[in-house]
Amino acid sequence: MTQGQAGRPDAAFWRGKRVLLTGHTGFKGAWLALWLQRLGAQVTGLALAPATEPNLFELAGLVGDMDHRLVDIRDAAAVARAVQDTRPEIVLHLAAQALVRESYRDPVATYATNVMGTVHLLDALRQHAGTRVAVLVTTDKVYRNHEWHHPYRESDELGGHDPYSASKAASEIAISSYRDAFLSDQGLALASARAGNVIGGGDWAADRLLPDAVRAWLAGQTLQIRRPQATRPWQHVLEPLAGYLCLAQALWQDAALAGPWNFGPHAHERATVQQVVELARGAWGGGAVHYENEPTGPHEAGWLALDTSKAQAQLALQPRWSLAQTVQRSMRWYRAHKDGAAARALCLTDIEAWEAAV
Repeated sequence: MTQGQAGRPDAAFWRGKRVLLTGHTGFKGAWLALWLQRLGAQVTGLALAPATEPNLFELAGLVGDMDHRLVDIRDAAAVARAVQDTRPEIVLHLAAQALVRESYRDPVATYATNVMGTVHLLDALRQHAGTRVAVLVTTDKVYRNHEWHHPYRESDELGGHDPYSASKAASEIAISSYRDAFLSDQGLALASARAGNVIGGGDWAADRLLPDAVRAWLAGQTLQIRRPQATRPWQHVLEPLAGYLCLAQALWQDAALAGPWNFGPHAHERATVQQVVELARGAWGGGAVHYENEPTGPHEAGWLALDTSKAQAQLALQPRWSLAQTVQRSMRWYRAHKDGAAARALCLTDIEAWEAAV
């Protein structure tokens, strides 16, 4: 990694690279597809059709600038064919069932997508010798959560109470196994990325905080909050995406960096759901909220923070935006889009602002 590449995605590196991106029709995947296009990469996307209406993938007009393929990650043969057809140099794996409450409603589908979908991709890479780097995204919820008040490090024990967290922890073990048993000897640098909760414009998924808030306030309804004191490492979606891109750059130069990586805000920026809601309400200019006194629904972790010192020290990554800036930018995105601004232009403005931030 050169001095000029440190801590930021480098267009000189990405220009012309063949990149396979899974999950490109989702919220994070659409942002990452747009960023890769801007950096000059040749992007092939594998994913299901967008899960929401509206969705960022269609609004940002991404289909015209990439090889867009509708492929179910649970279909091993289809994943293998896509890898053989496109011969990726770099793989970024984001396809997932990413919602905790949905994992309670359909645990079998969650395990099928998150565990076996990851295994299908890993085995396709085992059969293709040309890929040099792969970054497979899991979550900050892979750690056995003891509800203790210190951030989790990459070396901490894996676990998972809910099916979503357990499925991601299981995929971490599969990633480690394929790295040790097959892919390191094949010359592929394989890493996993564990990111904190992301927020940003263009997310319309159910059971996510800011999309739920925007939907409620646009409809003149009261936002219902189940666990106002739940604490999470909130960050703008561009922060971990920059981490994935910088990690891939670093792995290209040094395969010894393969392994697990945390990406999140500074530990002191962790915040409760209620704190984020109040920042959002202030940025939106009002909105009714009802906070439950007692948690309702299935179990969810109460306290979670990440130690990101490894990424800070070895990738020169530092969060660019504070929590307040993150929420303000996110709500400004939704407000501007409601008033007629184009989603693609709003995203590019945020990407340019992130790149310019110190």
